[in-house]
Amino acid sequence: MNTTPAHLRVADAAAIARAGEIIRAGGLVAFPTETVYGLGADATNDKAVASIFAAKGRPQFNPLIVHVPDLAAAEQIVMFNPLARKLADAFWPGALTFVLSRKDTTLSLLVSAGLDTVAVRAPSGTVAQKLLAAAGRPIAAPSANVSGRVSPTRARHVADEFGETIDLILDDGATTLGLESTVIGFDGDKPVLLRLGAIAREDIEKIAGPLAAADKKISSPGQLINHYAPRAKLRLNARNVKPGEVLLAFGPQVPDGAAMTLNLSATGDVKEAAANLFAMLRELDAGGAQAIAAMPVPERGLGEAINDRLRRAAAPRA
Repeated sequence: MNTTPAHLRVADAAAIARAGEIIRAGGLVAFPTETVYGLGADATNDKAVASIFAAKGRPQFNPLIVHVPDLAAAEQIVMFNPLARKLADAFWPGALTFVLSRKDTTLSLLVSAGLDTVAVRAPSGTVAQKLLAAAGRPIAAPSANVSGRVSPTRARHVADEFGETIDLILDDGATTLGLESTVIGFDGDKPVLLRLGAIAREDIEKIAGPLAAADKKISSPGQLINHYAPRAKLRLNARNVKPGEVLLAFGPQVPDGAAMTLNLSATGDVKEAAANLFAMLRELDAGGAQAIAAMPVPERGLGEAINDRLRRAAAPRA
């Protein structure tokens, strides 16, 4: 019987107030942003931040994103250069994360995974903003899933992943964007694309100019080679279906023969596909599929980020 866990609560004023109390007390709260659901803890509390790594089974060399309400709050904890400030003015609050030099010594060193930088963003999601206000402190929050698994875009995904091992899950329905934030760092004054995400490269480049490629050093969330992975084996750029495969389709022309088919966007809309990606991977996986065939998605706009996630999901498992 599919019952609702007691710690999964509709994100009303009372639940958000309770979530703020839990954060201040050092607990863990899963909450929706406009991108995916995050697993949040007080970013100034070493023990609380360590509990994020423990709950997710996350490697401690993989940094966390610190969420703040606005640019003024971010400038208290990291040092903004003129270009970062210009990009924040254009995209914040929103799905853009900056990796910048640390200023605030009260933040837990664990959020930086040993680096002298901090990943920071101001989310636009209403519940996320209300939670930040209720907590009254910055919130460290990676995606609310076991490390390496498919990111959650619904509260039920979080409950299925963690059971009652976290203190509270705030439910505000499906997230609107469905992909994690884009992450930008800097090499001197030169902007570097550290992670593709919910804001397309070309939109950022209209303001920042060409984005340099990241090196192989882990300096941002989302840079692990094998990540966002379903349990089922994933085959990319599929134009047919092999026996036993389920199909993750894209566009109006869909091959026959799949045991089950979900279409990211029957009209070929990459924004719709991005919003559906993680939920559909989870649904296909939950059906007990041993293999998923994923049709090609064009490398344009958010299609570039979708393909990044699919390639990481299909990478050889450790």
